[in-house]
Amino acid sequence: MVSDGQVIVKFGNILAKHCLDQRCSMELLRATEHTQSISSQLGIVARVKAVTGESRVSSELLLSNVQNLLQAVQHVLRAAEAACVKGLRQPPADPEEEEVAAFCQQWRKNLTQHRAKEALNSTRDELGLRITRGAKAEPTLMSLVQEQPPRSRNILKHPNPRKGHTVMDRHL
Repeated sequence: MVSDGQVIVKFGNILAKHCLDQRCSMELLRATEHTQSISSQLGIVARVKAVTGESRVSSELLLSNVQNLLQAVQHVLRAAEAACVKGLRQPPADPEEEEVAAFCQQWRKNLTQHRAKEALNSTRDELGLRITRGAKAEPTLMSLVQEQPPRSRNILKHPNPRKGHTVMDRHL
């Protein structure tokens, strides 16, 4: 969990660096800093629990930190979605940053297609307003990650500065 949190932090930092909108970039940086902090805290709590053994208090603290990390990751992904919608600068010839940009472009393409289908095929009420009840939810970055089979996921992988591994080398 801790290392996956670090992957999300790296992902968020790359997006923040290339986001065209300053407010979205700052929100994404705040979210990644928060996630970094919680991820580090979780690592400390996990090491302490490993030394102290089974205790109810340490288990509750560990579980609480895991829940906090999951919420922080969701915040990063929502901020990343906003950054993607606002637009991203073309990344330099860095393969890691290109992979992040390609992943975000794929999500944005899915979102655009979904919205176009909804606009064309939506049912309307007597005032001509779209009826959203029962409509398929818009795609999110989280759903894009979850839709892929575990063996074929090609996103958000652990960074490893040795041997040229990128942020996209391991799935969540």
